[in-house]
Amino acid sequence: MYQQPWTLVPNKVRAEGGREIDRFRGQDNPRDTPDGAEAWIGSVTAANGATLEHPFLGYAEVNLPNGQRRFLFEVIQEAPERVLGEAHLRRFGTSLGMLVKYLDAKRKFLLQCHPSRETARRYWNSEYGKTECWHVLTVRDDEAEPPYIRLGFRPGVTREAFEAAYRREDMDALEAMCHKFPVRPGETYFIPAGMPHALGEGCFVIEVQEPTDLTAVPMPQRELLRFRRESNPLGVFSPIDDALYESQMLHSFDFTGRPLHQVLAMTKTKNPVIRCGPWGEERLLIGPEQTPYFACTLISARDPIRLLPTGAIRIGIVTRGSGELLAPDGALPVRRGAELFFPQGAEDVILKGDLSMVLCHPAGARVAQAAEGA
Repeated sequence: MYQQPWTLVPNKVRAEGGREIDRFRGQDNPRDTPDGAEAWIGSVTAANGATLEHPFLGYAEVNLPNGQRRFLFEVIQEAPERVLGEAHLRRFGTSLGMLVKYLDAKRKFLLQCHPSRETARRYWNSEYGKTECWHVLTVRDDEAEPPYIRLGFRPGVTREAFEAAYRREDMDALEAMCHKFPVRPGETYFIPAGMPHALGEGCFVIEVQEPTDLTAVPMPQRELLRFRRESNPLGVFSPIDDALYESQMLHSFDFTGRPLHQVLAMTKTKNPVIRCGPWGEERLLIGPEQTPYFACTLISARDPIRLLPTGAIRIGIVTRGSGELLAPDGALPVRRGAELFFPQGAEDVILKGDLSMVLCHPAGARVAQAAEGA
């Protein structure tokens, strides 16, 4: 059981959207819902708003090879070393060390940023910050303008000007302080902690991040609570001290302004090929050049190819085509939209078929080293 990948149970968590998630998963009658814009894939991280009545908000379920359907965190708790491996446990405990999501923006997301680890420890009482990345899967073709993102402050922005716009509750002015540009399927953007960003209407992305739900939004707390309650009616969101709220928010932003070409040089990744052959190729979407916290690759295959042995767990998302994953314990059919968890022991896996898959790796996975020897 621990030498083969497991299928994850599709979920949705919050915010308006989700039609593109349904389409990607091949579901009948794809549609947007008030709480369908986010799916948390292989998550053992709780989402904001979890309650005693709904304690598992954000947690992923898994279909095990023995036919059981369980929460992934429960399976890990029962056999942590077999699922995660000794090295992972020493580094992260029973956390995965990363969080993978779908984000499907029917409407634009709020302008926001996330704290660095240093800021998270100092102001948010968290060991993790929230460095993240977006890999664009598709864009909607029925939007009034081309799908876009906002990313990075423009030159000349100051904390004083930002704080003044925040205090007069001028979200338009705050958004105008950031670069706005169109995006296309296949592009990957790295978003360092502290950098302002917002997903625009029509974008459907895979997000990989540190395993927290820490978000700094420059709007009054009462408005943010109202927004969160509307986006997640099953959650409970209680106010915190207003001074603490503002301190967390303002200290999380990096107010460095940069011209657009510098922002793109920092954030838009080049996705280099790390191995190739008659079977296809594998590209590095996010790696050590961007962050030490996680890595992502995209493998595209026409003929059978063994997955790289990375010495770590993985989360996989089939983004195109169909085929099988061949492991010592059997074969697992997969197609576009399949979401998979690879225990640490699932190292001897062959990808067979005509398909593409994004593989997400936690810190410490031997992605680059394995590729060099492939």
